[in-house]
Amino acid sequence: MTLEEKLRSAIRDVPDFPKPGIVFKDITPIMQNAELSNEVLDEMVEMYKDQDIDAVAGIESRGFLFGYPLAMRLGLPFILIRKKGKLPYRKISYDYDLEYGSATIEMHTDAVGNKQKVLIHDDLLATGGSAEAAGHLIEKSGGEVAGFNFLVALDFLNGDEKLKRFSHNITSFVNY
Repeated sequence: MTLEEKLRSAIRDVPDFPKPGIVFKDITPIMQNAELSNEVLDEMVEMYKDQDIDAVAGIESRGFLFGYPLAMRLGLPFILIRKKGKLPYRKISYDYDLEYGSATIEMHTDAVGNKQKVLIHDDLLATGGSAEAAGHLIEKSGGEVAGFNFLVALDFLNGDEKLKRFSHNITSFVNY
């Protein structure tokens, strides 16, 4: 069985969450399977070990699940991109629109160095709003987006179109 097939069989559909009409792709069964989680991480390391990346950023909170271990395995710094009000030190922020309102994400001012190439990781690519906002934060701090990585991409929402302005290096393990 391929890694994609294993992930597809583990990902659970949760209908009408977080609101009616949405089918939520729940990755928590992957987290409950250490062997599968390690296989995902091993594959991510293989994908990025020879790429010109200086740091890995994870988007709160599920982007931390594989983003931080990936950074450790690659011997790179990990950058936390969090919701407004969660980071204790000096920070920069970026406001963006959601389907049902707006949100703000933040990053420490010293998280990204000038011209540092950053891979942005999150669990799911839907409309691309939070990943796009993360890309703006990286650029606002003087860094460059080296690419985006997701466990799951909902291709029918075309979120990757928002990200191509930063990088065409957009990967995912499972696409719906």
